[in-house]
Amino acid sequence: MAHVAERLADWAAESRSRPLEAAVLHHAKRAVIDWHAAFYPGSVVAPATLLEKAFPGELGHVRTRALIMGAAAHTEEVDDIFRDGIYHPGAPTISAALAVAQSLNLSGMDFLRAVVVGYEISTRIGAAMGRAHYKYWHNTGTIGCFGAAAAVSEALGLSKEKFSHALATVTTFAAGLQQAFRMNSMSKPLHAGRAAEAGVTAAFAAREGVTGSLDVIEGFGKAMGDDPDWEAAFATLGRDFHITRMTFKNHACCGHTFAAIDGALALKARMKIAAEEIERIRVGTYRAGVEVAHYETPRTPAEGRFSLKYVVATALTHGSVRLAAFESSRLEDAQTKALMGKISVSIDPELDATFPRQRAARVVIEARGGEREEFLQPTRKGDPDMPLTDREVDEKYMELVTPVLGAGEAKGLLARLWKLEALPQLP
Repeated sequence: MAHVAERLADWAAESRSRPLEAAVLHHAKRAVIDWHAAFYPGSVVAPATLLEKAFPGELGHVRTRALIMGAAAHTEEVDDIFRDGIYHPGAPTISAALAVAQSLNLSGMDFLRAVVVGYEISTRIGAAMGRAHYKYWHNTGTIGCFGAAAAVSEALGLSKEKFSHALATVTTFAAGLQQAFRMNSMSKPLHAGRAAEAGVTAAFAAREGVTGSLDVIEGFGKAMGDDPDWEAAFATLGRDFHITRMTFKNHACCGHTFAAIDGALALKARMKIAAEEIERIRVGTYRAGVEVAHYETPRTPAEGRFSLKYVVATALTHGSVRLAAFESSRLEDAQTKALMGKISVSIDPELDATFPRQRAARVVIEARGGEREEFLQPTRKGDPDMPLTDREVDEKYMELVTPVLGAGEAKGLLARLWKLEALPQLP
């Protein structure tokens, strides 16, 4: 039987003769628009700005561009999620595909096809690796390598043999430990950038004849996972396109906190209370939400984005968790800090058992006068079962891109992105 890398490459090569379905094409454009919404605010802050200083003579190189764009797209924590793979596919996959597509002057349709292939291959590997892989590894760094390599291999039109060697080679580049964001550092976005760069390297090398061990993905599954069922990964390949089931973030922070934020806001509205009337909040959620978003007293934007207590408190005091939530003045907000002290967080065994398929939270609020209510938030706003509309995706894009490009340029780019499949060259 053919190895995993070969089977994935066979599917990609054989799919080139078939047009993308309208729904798949539409969702691919949504993903690209959402990537731009994440990229632009991340492009004007560290680590992207520091990487530009680090490699001033290489900014025109495709690998360097993939590295910097990938890091920028993951910096502000507003990039997309594939829920079942515990993975942000856009930052590594689209960054690599765009860097290569622009260097080769590919059409919008060729670029979109590369994005779709990168998403489908990497999300299936991510879902197969599952929870066991996520115990220590940062999937956007590890699984993202496959998304980038597959997208670039498709953009280059590699034969199925060379495509499979690109996947095999990039497997040995897969890295990124969760420890990198258990302390304040810039490593987390670098994981996405490095994955994008690794994918470019592996695909270009394969094009010139560099070979890899074709059974290495199976070894990856055993070494960095729980020897996953690869047959399950192939069960619906080519029929059920995962890119149609992306989560687009509605809050500018760690996705593991979203159900708690949504549940707290819904319960506050139902109880018709002000933040200052709240006396106690209890949040029960799945283990990753407790362990990853663990900061008790966040002092920096990065820590704030990974503090479940902070983002829930700031949502209740200010009504939302957007980029402004992580400015210095907001991190020091007295009302938010006071409310954080009233929040307790715990693992809910029932909700933990459904992770990663379901991301839920149970919120209890006790208010003055003895009023107490409980609310189960079964999913997150932005998840495929509660998706952002096209209009909401546009609004998110305009909110995040306008401060960087200006309203006119941002609006013009958005219009071109919605028509990507008809463009002879990328905008």
